[in-house]
Amino acid sequence: MNDAAGKYAGLDRFACRDALIKDLEEQDLLISVKEITHNVGHSERSGVMIEPYLSKQWFVKMRPLADAVLENQKNKDTKVNFVPARFEKIMNHWMEITYDWCISRQLWWGHRIPAWYKGDEVYVGDNAPGADWVQDPDVLDTWFSSALWPFSTLGWPEETPDFKKFYPNNVLVTGYDIIPFWVNRMTFQGLHFTGKRPFKDCLIHGLIRDKEGRKMSKSLGNGVDPMDVIEKYGADALRFFLATSTAPGMDLRFDEEKVSSTWNFINKLWNAARFVLMNIEDLNEENYTLDNLHDEDKWILTKLNNLIKTVTKSMERFEFNIVGSELYSFIWNDFCDNYIEFAKFSLDNFTTKSVLLKVLTSILKMLHPFMPYVTDEVYNMLPIKEENIMISTYPIYDKKEVFNQEMESINEILEFIRIFRNIKLENKIGKDYQVIINNASNYDLIFKILKVSEDMLVSESSKKKLNVKYHDYDLDICYEIVLSEEDKALKQKQIESLKQSIERRKKLLANENYVNKAPQELVAKERKTLAEEEEKLKSLTD
Repeated sequence: MNDAAGKYAGLDRFACRDALIKDLEEQDLLISVKEITHNVGHSERSGVMIEPYLSKQWFVKMRPLADAVLENQKNKDTKVNFVPARFEKIMNHWMEITYDWCISRQLWWGHRIPAWYKGDEVYVGDNAPGADWVQDPDVLDTWFSSALWPFSTLGWPEETPDFKKFYPNNVLVTGYDIIPFWVNRMTFQGLHFTGKRPFKDCLIHGLIRDKEGRKMSKSLGNGVDPMDVIEKYGADALRFFLATSTAPGMDLRFDEEKVSSTWNFINKLWNAARFVLMNIEDLNEENYTLDNLHDEDKWILTKLNNLIKTVTKSMERFEFNIVGSELYSFIWNDFCDNYIEFAKFSLDNFTTKSVLLKVLTSILKMLHPFMPYVTDEVYNMLPIKEENIMISTYPIYDKKEVFNQEMESINEILEFIRIFRNIKLENKIGKDYQVIINNASNYDLIFKILKVSEDMLVSESSKKKLNVKYHDYDLDICYEIVLSEEDKALKQKQIESLKQSIERRKKLLANENYVNKAPQELVAKERKTLAEEEEKLKSLTD
């Protein structure tokens, strides 16, 4: 208690309260003592109760500044554009309800307030106006200082070359939880001091939560140390996961399994790159060519240019989740699983080598913002390249390299191959099978991928046949059913079970009393089931 507390001066506030109650009782001035429940703030660190403390502070008069922001947001040419757009409502709401902002803080660090005192006089400026002036010991609120960042870092208030070139900034990336604290304050300070918005676009991301969707905190013990993740999976895997796993403005649940999956993806890319590099060692600027393209070359070039168009559009919209999924699908499926398999049959051809290099180079450039380390490493091994991937030319859509007819043709081949393999897998057909060609289509590429040799082709067969047909392709797979002992035992068990069920159903339907008295729909259902079981038994025994 301070000197204004009279006889209680110097006492701890809790001791003062006890003494005050005692004095009231002694003077017969105490009416009653009641327990009440109310909200009392406590320090997060120490747990001590926080109580109001009257003191002089510095404030910013907010209403004129807030109104300037609200007015500016009505102009589509000068406003701050939020991505997603819905977050603009948060800024506008806080500007509408704003109150004067206390900017002085009693902390050990920060920008010291440029206010000077001499008696009752106050002076605000860079330096004291004369001797015997004492500077205010307080510092500016952190958000006040950081709100100056967009222009103060560029040499403002001087008209420096950097300020002229880079202000307003292009994009601010931040979380939705600090829009009122940071984005709003950068906006009204930028407008007040420079007359312009601080940045054109404001990209909002969500929070990183744990796998259950809870906010990470020390108390829950659910935080994740990024250095541990990097140690285990690498910086590229973590970066790609964080950047591409959720839509703008949405929270992200951290899942180590997905980071591991990204690591597998990087490993797939690395192995594909090694294959390409080993097979294009003799490629140079003189023999590089995209002439005499095969259908499969035209297919991958068409797919690549469609990818470039989608990725470029999505990057401009900050839709990095779409970029990630499109790149993942193209690299894993189209390039690694399909085109590289096609290319293995024509690696003596410089056109094939050139296409491999072009596709790999484009992939590395589009992936580089998300996987800087592995893409830079592979890029530096390419036989033909620009000096540095970071400042290289970004892939550009080229309609001359789009061949829709050839793309559809190869898509049909890939779908036929998928169906063929599925039928083999479902029927447990091994390597010992024959193939009958039922039409005059070109099967060269299909047979290469499926490893169907000349001696496997027959015109007729007594073996069991399964037809595989898709669009212009029509084949029969001829094979012998070879059952394992386990399959034989299972089949015999099914046969015995069916025999017992058929016998029981026959006896039931031979009972005239049941047939005449039971509901007719039930009797009809029994007869239908009997017929189905007899057909199934015949199929199994055959």
